[in-house]
Amino acid sequence: MWLDEFFVYLNDLKRTHPKLILCGDYNIAHKEIDIHDPKGNKKSSGFLPEERAWMDKFVTEGFNDTFRLIHPDAAHRYSWWSQRFPSVRLNNKGWRIDYITVTDPLKNKVSDAEIFPDVKHSDHCPIYVKLEA
Repeated sequence: MWLDEFFVYLNDLKRTHPKLILCGDYNIAHKEIDIHDPKGNKKSSGFLPEERAWMDKFVTEGFNDTFRLIHPDAAHRYSWWSQRFPSVRLNNKGWRIDYITVTDPLKNKVSDAEIFPDVKHSDHCPIYVKLEA
């Protein structure tokens, strides 16, 4: 599985560059709180048990989800909405699949993280992290 190969690559990279910031569209809603309809999407790509298990391993092995560090229980905070159904964004039926992760040496430097759903130039919206020096 590509994700497993990527995980090995990142862990190798972490040995020589311990302070890593990795950001992008992971296409995985990690927890039930990260998707508007977890029961209805339990067999959907991007919310499959094996994808979520990979994310579990990823974050427990030192790649910290910066949004969840700052907002551990924030519900209905999404970064992507399907364009196949225009009303889903209006009704906030989205997925949080975009992440900024930091390795453990940077974890305590995270002072803010946010999602900006009102910025509508794409089916995704911007996400943000602030690191203190």
